[in-house]
Amino acid sequence: MKITGRGRSSMQITNKKIECPMKKCATVSIIGRPSAGKSTLLNTLCGQKISITAPSPQTTWNAIRGIYTAEQGQLIFIDTPGYHISEKSMNLRMKDISISSIGESDIILYVADTTRTPGEEEMEIARLLSASRQPIIAALNKIDLPQSSPEKIRGMLTPVLPEASLVPVSAITGSGFDQLKELLFAAAPEGEQLYPEDFYTDQPPEFRIAEIIRGYAVNRVREELPHAIFVDIADLEIDEEAGTLWIRAFLNVERESQKGMVVGKGGAGIKAIRQGAQKEIGRLFPYKIHLDLRVKTREKWRTREQVLNKLIY
Repeated sequence: MKITGRGRSSMQITNKKIECPMKKCATVSIIGRPSAGKSTLLNTLCGQKISITAPSPQTTWNAIRGIYTAEQGQLIFIDTPGYHISEKSMNLRMKDISISSIGESDIILYVADTTRTPGEEEMEIARLLSASRQPIIAALNKIDLPQSSPEKIRGMLTPVLPEASLVPVSAITGSGFDQLKELLFAAAPEGEQLYPEDFYTDQPPEFRIAEIIRGYAVNRVREELPHAIFVDIADLEIDEEAGTLWIRAFLNVERESQKGMVVGKGGAGIKAIRQGAQKEIGRLFPYKIHLDLRVKTREKWRTREQVLNKLIY
């Protein structure tokens, strides 16, 4: 039994049984088109940088778990890749991840970008969700921006998902998040929390490190190059006596000409990526970080099943 400081002076002894409300626990699948702000929303909800955010669309490749624990219980969010209509092998894999996560969740959180006119992808997502049995909450995102028009999204969603709860929010500022959390916990089933209170993700160390490096890389390059980069963690070695974590990693690009774009003039690009990633990794682990980061070419890796099987699962 935990006694808080509030109201201690007025505590009375009683024979009445104290009824404690059951905690809530739910998995929440986050779905939306590319660049809707799903990853930013997840990071803000959990209070930690869990998922990569970048100006380029389709930065998230896998189902990323973020854990939010409060007095009411625990919400396990699953950030999915942007739902994109495309026949490319990599895009089809990411689309499958989004669809499969819906069936594995207790609640669906649909994130819609209110600064864009609803299109074919929004309609396909809405039709997909209309067949699900889970509670649906639609976060109408980016209301902090002057070009935001939530009415357009409402007009599209209401006829297809009449029972969905619609909440205007800003993933950047956190506006509307109190109402969003209230709705999520109201829809969540009763259950014991699955993770300790201090957990905010369950990603393995290799994955976290690779995503941090990729995040710094994709935010330094432009045009098609962000989608042509993936990270290999070749080696992780902990020296407990010295208190150091040695990491050897490779930034992979598709063409030889792209290496120079990542490395930068006089190595300035790769140096900035390494320094930024090394500093952020150092906040996750109780060691001094040594990151050896190099760039190599893996031609047409986005069409190679062996590589995709390793990266997207």
